[in-house]
Amino acid sequence: MDRLTLRVSPDLIRRFDAAAVGQGGRSRLLRRLMEGAARAPFPEAPAVVPEPRSGKLTVRLTEVEMALLQAEAASVGLSRTQWSVSLIRRRLEGRAQFTPPEAMALIECRRELRRIGVNVNQIARALNTAVMEGAVLDLEVAQLDAYRAELRGWVEALGEAFKGNLAYWSEPVR
Repeated sequence: MDRLTLRVSPDLIRRFDAAAVGQGGRSRLLRRLMEGAARAPFPEAPAVVPEPRSGKLTVRLTEVEMALLQAEAASVGLSRTQWSVSLIRRRLEGRAQFTPPEAMALIECRRELRRIGVNVNQIARALNTAVMEGAVLDLEVAQLDAYRAELRGWVEALGEAFKGNLAYWSEPVR
């Protein structure tokens, strides 16, 4: 037997339940209403039912497990469903799963890397076109080395972010 699930407002369900009391309960009244609606002239159902693009998974957890799931999801800024989906996708697809704050941090890293890259290009261009000697050239080379070190630091931090993300979704929480 197929199952139908829908969300309704608390007020609507309260009123529907009141109407269903004298008619055999909620499920019996819903089936009777659906049968009546199905008798109305509707277009024929297609011979081939298209495959659903996504499916729904229902999981039953104990109260303790649900509380742990809620706490873990909240700690990374996700809902329970988003956290569960991220865990499943990480295991099935092997891709990193980023929370909104992590995604924003990665965007900021990209912005900083671009800024550093522009500065390094400007310095390299200046060194290639200018004729400098002694201390001036040493200062420019030192500045270029500083940018290179900063760039290396950002790249390493980005690598650590990816490693941390993959480890989080790969290892048991508790």
